[in-house]
Amino acid sequence: MADSASPASVVVVGAGQGGYQTAASLREHGYRGSVTLISAEDALPYERPPLSKAYLKGEADETHLWLRPATYYVRQSIDLVGGTVAEIDRAARTVALADGTVYEYGHLVLATGARPRLLDVPGAGLRGVHTLRTAPDAAALRASLASSRHAVVVGAGFIGLEFAAVARRAGCAVTVVEALDRPLARAVSARTAEHFTRLHRREGTELLLGQGIVALHGDHRGAVSAVELADGRRLPADLVLIGVGVSPRTELAAAAGLPVNGGIAVDSRLLTADPHISAIGDCAAFPQMHSGNRLRLESVQNAVGHAQLVAERLTGSSRAYDELPWFWSDQFSTTLQIAGVDEGHDTEVVLGDEPDAFSVLLFHGEALRAVESVNRPTDHMAARRLLSEGTGLTPGRAAAPGFGLREYLRSGTEAPMFL
Repeated sequence: MADSASPASVVVVGAGQGGYQTAASLREHGYRGSVTLISAEDALPYERPPLSKAYLKGEADETHLWLRPATYYVRQSIDLVGGTVAEIDRAARTVALADGTVYEYGHLVLATGARPRLLDVPGAGLRGVHTLRTAPDAAALRASLASSRHAVVVGAGFIGLEFAAVARRAGCAVTVVEALDRPLARAVSARTAEHFTRLHRREGTELLLGQGIVALHGDHRGAVSAVELADGRRLPADLVLIGVGVSPRTELAAAAGLPVNGGIAVDSRLLTADPHISAIGDCAAFPQMHSGNRLRLESVQNAVGHAQLVAERLTGSSRAYDELPWFWSDQFSTTLQIAGVDEGHDTEVVLGDEPDAFSVLLFHGEALRAVESVNRPTDHMAARRLLSEGTGLTPGRAAAPGFGLREYLRSGTEAPMFL
């Protein structure tokens, strides 16, 4: 329940997964003050992962994306406001919208998220060139895909590859262009990246690795028609998806004088340098639980965990954020699940003999840091428990014949050792 130290009002800027969860968790923990949830989008708060999966495939409509129906916010006395926040006045503890409306806060939560990076090349503004971050982005991309024959994806990250899988199943010819030498290069090990290279090529996607884009070309109607590579080749394209990562939305925080370091800088309790302001989710750079290095993560689990911690803190808890990061991606018939964060490993141990079902254990020294599981969900669940509780698992033990993560958990032969 809320205690006497709880602020009289909470304003949340950003109504994505983290912003919504903050408001919902405050009410779940008994907070009785006013809660204002400010959304820059003219829509109810919604899930983003289905945008590149079920929604893009036409298996879900907008209503299936909603986190809650409109009646929920009324019942919970959550004031859902549409508008863009233009300024934070830390001295007066107010936020001002672009239309001049001002809201006072006892505590402010910045859940401003991130925006897609754009290509700085000629033709980037042509019709048929898309990014994928919001529901309107996904709706436009879905409509474009329905009439497209040749799609070019710039960037072989998760969004790019998930879209490529959907487009191939829709019968579109797809070429993925990646500047680095393998897909998912910043996210997964070489072994896992090799699997996804093989998977997409097997499904008919053309993967061009180590290639740069110098221009997009259009037709007489202003629609994209070709993508020009650095080596001079031109790829036919009536649809282009730019998937070269995102940038955190930190402008509001920076203008208010809050430190920004790869994201809005927060401590282990997700507080900024101002004790009346927290930052959560994709926009926040927080200390990683093992290394202490400042980390910014883009995942539903991270946004939800951050939101729940802030709600607990505002209603009496003082714990630090120490949840284990985890993530998933669905592409064709493959599900990739990642537990932990790989900030640099020196040893890999692969479990499983099947080419399309295996796990890669990533060690730094003798310490297990992350596990990538391809079509092995039991390994993923075991890995989450091992990494959360602490483990004495070493590379030598993991590489022993017949070793299994679930069996290792059950054996209890190793004394827990927290990292």
